[in-house]
Amino acid sequence: MAVSPAVTALCENSNEVFLDVAKLLLTYADNILRYPNEEKYRSIRIGNPTFSTKLLPIKGAVECLFEMGFEEAETHLVFPASASVEQLKLIRESIAAERDQRLQGGRLVQPTTQTVAASASASAPESSAAAAATSTQPVSPLPPQPSSLESSMSFFVTVQSNFQHVMVYENPELQQKARSHIPHQQLSSAAQHKLKDAKDADPECKLGIEDFLVLELLRWFKQDFFSWVDSLPCSHCGGVTQIASSLSPSTDDLRWGAQRVENHYCQECKLSTRFPRYNNPEKLLETRRGRCGEWANCFTLCCRALGLEARYIWDSTDHVWTEIYSVSQRRWLHCDSCENVCDQPLLYEVGWGKKLAYVLAFSKDQVVDVTWRYSCKHPEVLSRRTSVQEAWLRHTINGLNASRQQSLNPDRLKELTERLLVELVEFISPKRPKPGELGGRNSGSLAWRVARGETRAAEPGTSTQAAGYVFTPTEKEKSDRLLHVCYSATKDQYCRLSNSSEVIQSWDQCVWRTESVYRKVENDWQMVYIARTEGSSVGRISWKFDFAPVGMKIKSVSIMASSQTFHTGKVSWHLQSGQITTEFSGDGKMQSFSTLCGSSDFIIVAELSGGEGETSWQHSQLFRQSLKETEESSFEILIHLEDA
Repeated sequence: MAVSPAVTALCENSNEVFLDVAKLLLTYADNILRYPNEEKYRSIRIGNPTFSTKLLPIKGAVECLFEMGFEEAETHLVFPASASVEQLKLIRESIAAERDQRLQGGRLVQPTTQTVAASASASAPESSAAAAATSTQPVSPLPPQPSSLESSMSFFVTVQSNFQHVMVYENPELQQKARSHIPHQQLSSAAQHKLKDAKDADPECKLGIEDFLVLELLRWFKQDFFSWVDSLPCSHCGGVTQIASSLSPSTDDLRWGAQRVENHYCQECKLSTRFPRYNNPEKLLETRRGRCGEWANCFTLCCRALGLEARYIWDSTDHVWTEIYSVSQRRWLHCDSCENVCDQPLLYEVGWGKKLAYVLAFSKDQVVDVTWRYSCKHPEVLSRRTSVQEAWLRHTINGLNASRQQSLNPDRLKELTERLLVELVEFISPKRPKPGELGGRNSGSLAWRVARGETRAAEPGTSTQAAGYVFTPTEKEKSDRLLHVCYSATKDQYCRLSNSSEVIQSWDQCVWRTESVYRKVENDWQMVYIARTEGSSVGRISWKFDFAPVGMKIKSVSIMASSQTFHTGKVSWHLQSGQITTEFSGDGKMQSFSTLCGSSDFIIVAELSGGEGETSWQHSQLFRQSLKETEESSFEILIHLEDA
């Protein structure tokens, strides 16, 4: 059996370093083997001083943990219930054999790989398929500067975890299970018809059958197979739930890679509905629901199951999708199953307004930094790439690829090199956006999209996002000549007092326009407020009132708006009506505006800016309230009306 690349890398350290690290690694492994049901022995906190100082900087050390079967969680490395104990024993015995060789006869000897190979051969797992699904070909990252050690390690763990995870898609039994869910013949037939139509319309068409099969697969996955989850309906009454604090994962959750379980809580029944965030695509074939992580995970498996060359794409600004290699076009195509879009790589930067930094592609053969395919603003992106050093990133990617490609034949290596060269040429020249790439996101609820700043309008250079709600008097309000609205940040609801105290849930449901703002709940401080999305320099939100459709105009307007700033944060409030703009303060006091008398419409606008440092987005806030203040309003509009 081939020597473990991780143990081989570990053996290249000095005797003293190797023995120190080996002792720790064997302790981790032995604890799991001795106490298989003790969760505390299956988790290693990344911030632990022993881990960060004695393992993190050492070549091959963390890679050994990954080869044992550890996986990345948010703040820990975790040995999941689904991991192969045989694989753990394999790496453990390889390290122990090398340690014993070095200590043989009470003296230190030089590192060897022969003993490692012998031990590996003697400890081969019973199932080669299981070994293929859990093994990886890791490499040590270039040692980062001390100031970026933690950031580099966190980045490396993410990259290594994704590179290991995509090997799951290569499991033949799992691919067969995926094919059993896919109406392959139906999709292939539809693709053939559309290819024929394309050839008839354009005899010079260079597209192939796989290009149309991808489009059919995207359509089927979005429309017929997978479903989006914002919040699950209450398991008891079927009503609306809200996401509360996380729940502890069960043994079965951990078996399927769900390190995190959301608590979807029903205010009426006082019951919790569990939503495990599964990371195993086999389980996702059964549940068929989730957010972008689950969608991309399951869709990429489906692509591989149909024989399409696919890559899992990870975006550091919190999104994932898929790329498919088009043989006929000789290039990689962007495919987002959540959105049912293909070949629109500027969708995120231009359409959603994302501030991209790192976008990496993971396949069974290699890792590629594909950030530049997804941006037309390369200098801006480069300025944001501060998590790790560029030289470190290149070295790490090259090392991972060299390890993974050791067993590839020369023809395949040549093919990968040629493809990479084509990509590099593509990356040199920034693209111009196509019309289809200019729209906002369509997956997820409006609240979810707005909170993430991903509902941008459809023209380059404009950054307003349309929610589009307009306050227009109801028959009762018209009869009473009064429109009275309050918003409570604590309850996150509007109360339309002038319309039989109608209640409208969620801050964004009555908004006219928003840009880069969301509702922030600080559970530790028990506070809630509306702030800019992290990383944005300016946030805007507005509310529109229009009385012309019912033949009325304003007699008087009073507004109470509360805002708070910290450091150099700034909040600007103003009213717009026709050509008239009136500024006012958000001091929490009711203010009257005679300038609006006789007008038939107006818009209230709040702009958030300024602040200092990495948390500048928090330094300008709207409607800040204690979670315990359930009776107080943080925003109130009182409008008396008269006939136009």
